[in-house]
Amino acid sequence: MKREHVRIVSVTAYDFSFARLLDKAGVDLLLVGDSLGMVIQGHSTTLPVTLEHMIYHTTAVVRGASRAMVVCDLPFGVCHGGGVAVMDVAARVLKETGCQAVKLEGGVHMQETIRFLCEHQVPVLGHVGLTPQSIHTFGGFKVQGRGADAERVMADACAVAEAGAFAVVLEGIPAALAQRITERLTIPTIGIGAGRQCDGQVLVMHDLLGLYDAVVPRFVKRYLPENTVHQAVGRFVDEVRTGLFPGDEHSFS
Repeated sequence: MKREHVRIVSVTAYDFSFARLLDKAGVDLLLVGDSLGMVIQGHSTTLPVTLEHMIYHTTAVVRGASRAMVVCDLPFGVCHGGGVAVMDVAARVLKETGCQAVKLEGGVHMQETIRFLCEHQVPVLGHVGLTPQSIHTFGGFKVQGRGADAERVMADACAVAEAGAFAVVLEGIPAALAQRITERLTIPTIGIGAGRQCDGQVLVMHDLLGLYDAVVPRFVKRYLPENTVHQAVGRFVDEVRTGLFPGDEHSFS
């Protein structure tokens, strides 16, 4: 797709029903993100998410996907034991969920781990720039790669590519830097808050549909009219209260 200049479309998914809808809509890559810690579980960060949570949700998403690639995020804490330890985790994820790849955060310091996984037939999606699992190191959800820090992010992206990852997510970095990385790498870049020059884009499904309002990043675009879900549920509440629902057409005779 990168060679043919076809933009890659990715959306996060966490369950069977939404996975089916996204798959049918033409999404190329369903990312079961540890963002579920925020949009599903209600935490303020992704850090509390466990491997068991990721396996549970990824298994459900795989059942709903018939054509899209499914990638499982490796949550905080499982990627710091080196190649063999992470390989054990990745093998478990692929075996138990049926997904096609794993995603892990980090660049230069994760290069050898990514290389080990790829050499042992585990496809890896990289993730550099604003990596949510490093939120305490960054001091919050802050844009990365500005000024002199740009070379660090560039080095991270190059390290991920050289290690064998099939693509890399660029999150929360200046658009000009994302364009430089995209032009330099032979693997696809998938942006989120990284401008339009990436080879593809990913959004958290709850952001795309306006289902999550605890944190609304500047780069998010909502594709449903505002308050659509709120209004639909409000109509249901009103119709139950007034006796309009269920009507005769919604009842068994």
